[in-house]
Amino acid sequence: MDVLHDSRTNCFSVLVEMRTRDYLELIRDAHAKRGIISGQRDVLKTTTAKRIRDRMVSDIRQGAVLPPVVLGAVVGEDLAIRLGEWPLPDNDAFVEKIARGEVSIIDGMQRTAALFAASEIDQAILVRPMRVEFWVARAVRSLIYRMLVLNTGQVPWTLARQLSVVYAPLLVEIEKNVPAIQRLFTPDKPGRRTGGGEFSSDALVELYLAFSLRKTNVDSKESLSEEFSRLDFVENLANPRFQEYFYAALTALGELDLSFDRYSDATKARFSRGRDIFGSQPARIGFIVAIAQYVIGRPGLDRSGEESELRIDTVRRGIRMLTDRLNGLSEPALGEFLKTDVLSEYLDRRVGQVGRYERSIFYEAFKVLIEEKFSVENMEPCWRAN
Repeated sequence: MDVLHDSRTNCFSVLVEMRTRDYLELIRDAHAKRGIISGQRDVLKTTTAKRIRDRMVSDIRQGAVLPPVVLGAVVGEDLAIRLGEWPLPDNDAFVEKIARGEVSIIDGMQRTAALFAASEIDQAILVRPMRVEFWVARAVRSLIYRMLVLNTGQVPWTLARQLSVVYAPLLVEIEKNVPAIQRLFTPDKPGRRTGGGEFSSDALVELYLAFSLRKTNVDSKESLSEEFSRLDFVENLANPRFQEYFYAALTALGELDLSFDRYSDATKARFSRGRDIFGSQPARIGFIVAIAQYVIGRPGLDRSGEESELRIDTVRRGIRMLTDRLNGLSEPALGEFLKTDVLSEYLDRRVGQVGRYERSIFYEAFKVLIEEKFSVENMEPCWRAN
């Protein structure tokens, strides 16, 4: 087992040799889920791609050695420490520990599909050795940073697609660090939002993207040819406190959502329930971006680390004060605070590009809430800010 330490991101590049059978068993679930994440590049299905893959299958059966497949994994502190010390764990012990967590296919989707196809035709292939490179990190932030930098200059991927490389471990970290999230819906475990603190995995990844870029209008399908977006994203990930800021912002969102959820009325209006406010992605993005710009600064005008620390603490205290106040209100009083009738009037205007307009409304609203240190009599001045 060959181990190199990446001191820039505190990742390990681990090159191992393993039997093809062991590799396919290790990543079977990841491959079935397209590398664990919706949006990650799937096995190509064009005519030329199929012909190339058929050729690859034929070559594998004739004994061809493929370039190493690259997998990503976020591991516990115990394994990370062992990788940095001597003697190193052996191949079997290392792979066994990796298999307990989430493994993502970073590079090698087509080769993996060819290996599955070739082994179904000739099972002797399963006992052949192959090389696998693992990018092993203690935290998902390091892995995302490493992958974005490595992908520079390759075929352009969207930011969302590159995030998909470590989508699963990101969600694991969110669930661990943001207790205000009560339920998380995924493509494998779909569901319908029935209360505050419930969000889809795709929505959270988009919030992660919006928080980093500090923009409300982020096209998740946009090509990374916009180098400034890539640069902003990579520079934020280089900040070791960035992930903490995001989790704090997401916690604030979840706690406010739970407080709003206590209100409901008998009408069938768009915002007849408090949870309907953050039931829309424009509201969530407006809130997250307002906090991101307040804490980190506008794109290209970053705040110092000391100032960001003070500002994220201000957000934490303000949200705690506001939610304590809201949780002490009666349901009618909470409805008077939310002023959802005013919000509805502003959102019901006939405008072009509805999504962009709504994100702008919510961004300006929550920007006012933050500027007023979360101490407003009710939400009307926020909803009328735009």
